[in-house]
Amino acid sequence: MPKRSTDELFQLVKSLEKAEKRNFKLFVQRNATSPDMKTVQLFDALDKLEDYDEESLLKRNTDIKKQQLSNLKAHLYRQILASLRILKDDNNIQLQLHELMDYSRILYDKGLYLQSLKTLDRVKEYAREQHQVTYWLQTLIFEKKIEALYITRSMENRAETLAKEVEEAGDKLTMMNKLSNLSLQLYSWYINLGHARGDKDRMAIKAFFESNLPTAAGLYNGFYEKHYLYESYCWYGFILQDLLMYYRYCQKWVDAFEQEPLMKKVDTPLYIKGLHNLLNAHFVLQNYDKFNTVLDKFEHFYHSKQANSNDNNRVQCFIYLYTAKLNKHFLEGSFTAGLKLIPEIETKIAEFRLKMDRHRILVFYYKIACLYFGSGDNEKAIEYLNRIINWKVDLRTDLQCYSR
Repeated sequence: MPKRSTDELFQLVKSLEKAEKRNFKLFVQRNATSPDMKTVQLFDALDKLEDYDEESLLKRNTDIKKQQLSNLKAHLYRQILASLRILKDDNNIQLQLHELMDYSRILYDKGLYLQSLKTLDRVKEYAREQHQVTYWLQTLIFEKKIEALYITRSMENRAETLAKEVEEAGDKLTMMNKLSNLSLQLYSWYINLGHARGDKDRMAIKAFFESNLPTAAGLYNGFYEKHYLYESYCWYGFILQDLLMYYRYCQKWVDAFEQEPLMKKVDTPLYIKGLHNLLNAHFVLQNYDKFNTVLDKFEHFYHSKQANSNDNNRVQCFIYLYTAKLNKHFLEGSFTAGLKLIPEIETKIAEFRLKMDRHRILVFYYKIACLYFGSGDNEKAIEYLNRIINWKVDLRTDLQCYSR
């Protein structure tokens, strides 16, 4: 089973790529001071460790005293984040919007109100194109503040226009919040109670869903309003075990991204999760041909620049793509052929050991055990089942029971 560390600084250091490590060194050396040199020493020491061991760390680096370590770690953590912040990331829409908002605030503090408003207009236009309603609302609130404090005469009927825009953005944000809350509550319902197991459960979940679904939800055409509506129906159908409803709304989820391809870049994790849910829907319905079609699409996306733009995307793509690949062998009954996937899965689990949650690792172990069992290798099946049974965590008690 993969070793894990709970030390947050160690996890951050180990998550860095070569270019990010080089950038950190340059960032610190620009204004090098004595404390900064010790943070670099600590950084190098942590980078060389395979697993976090404070006692070993202090023995190998005698210049770092135990009483200094806590402050040095806190300083190093901040320095790494600051160095990452200045790296240009063209794929992160939120960071770009935040940067423009910072520029607008700087211009405002300089007393350059018209320039600040001009920058805010850029943020607002960009935010609306990318469906980033929270940033859109932030720009409007800032605009209102500037217009209320100073007579800029930037445009006629400014007050009326701003009031209308704020009302529109607030209305959209309210609907998004209601629908995202419903989706999250349905997820919580499933975690706590599982699938509906009888008429009593079905009536309870139906009453809950209908009482919390906003009446005008279907009238909103914004990307995220539609997304959270589809996501809510996905959970609703999944809990009811209405697999056709589950499939239909998983398909709508993915179709929304196909209709607005730019959103694959804006919110890549949501697209990845949509593909996973659609594959899962085809798997439980045993739609073999459609399953393969979506799997091919996912495989193509897995190798794309967008899927590899950051660690989060890479990890999520690996988890969901290889889960689907294992499921394909279960659909086909090709258990022995599926064993070829295991070395690659083990390598990726080791590579992402600090970034994958334990639940996902347990699921992989269980599916691998099923592959070995299906191929007739009972000893290897027991080996992977024992990894689950002997992993002393209060997580996925269902897998613990099935393993036993």
